[in-house]
Parts: sequence; structure tokens; C-alpha cells
Amino acid sequence: MHLADSTSSPAQVQSHVQSQVQSHVQFDRSRLTIEDIVAIAHRKAQAKLSNDAGFRAAITRGADFLDRLLREDGTIYGVTTGYGDSCTVNIPADLVDELPHHLYTYHGCGLGQYLTTEQTRAVLAARLASLSKGFSGVSIELLEQIAGLLDADLLPLIPAEGSVGASGDLTPLSYLAAVLCGEREVLRDGVSISAAQALQEAGMQPLRLRPKEGLAIMNGTAVMTALACLAYDRAAYLSQLTTRITAMASITLDGNAHHFDETLFSVKPHAGMQNIAAWLRQDLPAGAAERNGKRLQDRYSIRCAPHVIGVLADALPFFRTSIENELNSANDNPIIDAENERVLHGGHFYGGHIAFAMDGMKNAVANLADLMDRQMALMVDSRYNHGLPANLSGMQGPRAAINHGLKALQISASAWTAEALKLTMPASVFSRSTECHNQDKVSMGTIAARDCLRVLELTEQVAAALLITVRQGVWLRQQTNPELTLSPAITHMMQALETQIAPIQEDRRLDPELRELLVSMRQQTWTLYA
Repeated sequence: MHLADSTSSPAQVQSHVQSQVQSHVQFDRSRLTIEDIVAIAHRKAQAKLSNDAGFRAAITRGADFLDRLLREDGTIYGVTTGYGDSCTVNIPADLVDELPHHLYTYHGCGLGQYLTTEQTRAVLAARLASLSKGFSGVSIELLEQIAGLLDADLLPLIPAEGSVGASGDLTPLSYLAAVLCGEREVLRDGVSISAAQALQEAGMQPLRLRPKEGLAIMNGTAVMTALACLAYDRAAYLSQLTTRITAMASITLDGNAHHFDETLFSVKPHAGMQNIAAWLRQDLPAGAAERNGKRLQDRYSIRCAPHVIGVLADALPFFRTSIENELNSANDNPIIDAENERVLHGGHFYGGHIAFAMDGMKNAVANLADLMDRQMALMVDSRYNHGLPANLSGMQGPRAAINHGLKALQISASAWTAEALKLTMPASVFSRSTECHNQDKVSMGTIAARDCLRVLELTEQVAAALLITVRQGVWLRQQTNPELTLSPAITHMMQALETQIAPIQEDRRLDPELRELLVSMRQQTWTLYA
């Protein structure tokens, strides 16, 4: 982690932003983490460009080397040539300075919803990380301008759709390039205003891009990588929350804790799965496994929960490695090796690793939705919930006949699950040949990342429904069994949920509570497992 205490005093124009920031992430040539990007995205940390003289000299060497090549009439892709399939077109010397501005101009064709503020901050941080490696031939002024946008919280309005993930996230990143130059629009304090006005009022000057800087900003994997960092953070938390929900579902169903026995799991050595089982052992009531009258084997959605959640838990370290390697890469083309005075043409803008990670993650996350949906189906069905009311309705007496408990909530959870499962088709297999067959094999990494975030959103909605269900279910189980002993962790979780969800007796709308639970979930309010 590069998080450190911030001691700098904020400029007056930026005080409303920086007053919320407790730390900073330093950008230099050292390795960043997913947590660094997530902290910047959520305004828990400020991006700070290193003042180290050696770092700044390394950045400057790349820009100076390109300037010297130009003076010596060197041919440089994207500097003295057209882009992509147009690389055979030579650019007249008097037009070289205009070329980067044409690049972001003609890529201004994105559509769809705009990236959220958190996603946009993550994108800016991810692009700053790549350019700070010093292999893109950009000036220190460009890096300072990106850091300045983050500092002032001036966020380019970036349409989410239009990238095939190689040659990088060209179209969405064109909106960053344009804003750096005072064009297009930014979001400031939740209001869209012109970039020119926003820069002026923040005391920032629009850039005039140097010869390769348009390409350097746009020709990389910053959008998909930023979204992947945010997806990883949410998926890791969701794996813990699904485990806690499973424990509470087991209590609701009067389940058999023997299914999570330590010796049992020692013979199947998937470390993530074993950890999920250990968490469940922590959560289940003391002595739950020893009580008489248990089913010999609970249904799969309870008994096999560690095996389902464990797939994601075991995949998370691989996902982290892929995402952080991409985050810490110079994902640009061409690569400028100023030290050896070489221009290296390649394909580091290709987002295949992120595409694979996101396609895999959305599959594992959607399986959590399916698991919870099946658990809910058991809990609301009086044929399977071991003595609890149908639909877990808490109403008793004559009015019980007209109250329907969680009947509709189970339908909604099933709908969200079905939509999540539908989106698990891997995006990476849908490569399309584009741009005159120059980009004839592309990653679709950004589409995969967007799909993954949507699957996460839907699965979080299922989790919100399950939190209402298990809170109701444990409460009802306590009514039927006053001797029921809950572990400290489950007791604490019940107390937290009781502040947000009253017992459901008389029918009521549940969407306000669902939305409140989603906010708590995405802010990771509940401390789950160490």
C-alpha cells in the first residue's frame, strides 16, 4: 500500500474536496495496489504525484528523447504517422502538433450511461499509474494535470460504451484527453459544466498536448483496469457477506453444523473453501452440531455453501495478481525506452488479462446469487424451513390470513438472480475485427468489466433480500426456541440489522429497507471476518 498521512494544506478552491481526504497515494514508478485505487475512487485518499527528482527526471527523459527524434526526422508511430491502419500515412512536419488533438476529437463517439464518479476517479488514477511508469514519452506537466483533476475532483463525463479493449480504451479515454485540454464536460459537485470553465475556476491551464501525448492518454487499459479494481473490492466483501448470510440461513433452517467440520474440510485442500468453512464454524451457535433431531444432511445450498463461495475465495488471489499487474504496467504503444533510446512497437494496450479476470469473476459472483436464491427458497417454504411460518410472516392470529411476509421479495430475488446468471456469458470470446482489420483480435475487456459490475450489482440486490430474510428467520427461530444461543458474531450482526429492519408482521413495502441495506453493503459498513 502507498497510503500515507497527508500533511499538505489544501488550496482554497479545493478545500471542500480535500477536507474529506485522510491520506494520499503517491504516484511514482513503484507498485500500487487495488486498495490504492479504491481509496482514491471513494475519496478516502488523495492522488499525489511524487516530487522525487529522480522520478521526475525519468519522466522528462522520455519526452526529451521524442523531441530529439523529431528534430532528427525520425519516424514514430502515432507521432509522425497516422493511427492504427493509417500508420502508413506520413504526417507533414507542420501538422504533427495538431495530430494528438485530432485523435481525441474523432474518438468522441461514446454512448451509454456515464461512468459513476467513483469509476471516473478510478480511471484517472489507473491512467496516471501507467503513465507514471515513464515509458510513454509524456511530460511531467501532463501527469500533474491528471493529478490536478483528481485533486479538484473535476471528473470528465465518460460514456461507458464504445471500447473493444484493444487498442486500449480509446473512445472512453478520449474524454479524459479532451478535458485535459479544456474541451467537453466535467462533473463538478454533481453538476455538469464545461471543462474550460472548470479548469479556469480551479486555476488550471488547458494543456496543448505534445506529439505523443494524445496516444499515451488513450492507448491503454485504464478504464477496464479501474472497473476491475472496484469489482474486486466488491466481490471480496460479497464473499464474506454471503458466508455470514449462509450461517444465518443455517440457523433459520435449524441446520446441521457438522457440515462445516474442520476435519471434514481438511481432506479437500482448497484454501479459500477451507477458510469459508472456518468462518461458518465461527458463526454457528456453540453446540449447534451436537443437538439431537437434526437432518443427517442439509440441502446443498447450505451443506455445499463453502464449496460454492470457496470458488470465488480461491480465485480472488489470481484475480488480484492479474488486475494489479495490469495496473502497474506501461500499457501503451509504442513504448518509449528513453534510457536505451529505442521506440518499441507492440500491443501492451491489449486487455486480455482483465477480460479473463472479469469473465471469471462475474461467473463466480453470479453463483453466489444463485446460492442465496436457493437458500431463500428453502427459508420461505413451510415444507422445508422446519417449523417456521410460510413466507416467514411474523403475523399471528386472524390477520395472519391476509399477510404474505416475504412472498414477493422471494420473487424479486429470483428475478435478480436470473438476470445475473444471464450475464455470465464471457465477453472475451466475442472479439470483432475492427478498424480496417488492424485491430483484428480484440479483448473486450471493458465490456467484461462492465458486465461484472452489473452482475455484482444484481447479486448485491439478492444479498439485500437475503439479509431481510435471515434477520426475519433468525428472529422467528428465536421465538420458537427461546433457548437458542447465538454466537457473538451473529448476535452483533442481528443487532446491526435490527437498526435497519423491523420484524415483518403486518405487510409493508420493503424497497426503502433494501436500498438502505445496499448503501451499507457498498460502504462495507458491517465488519464481518478478520
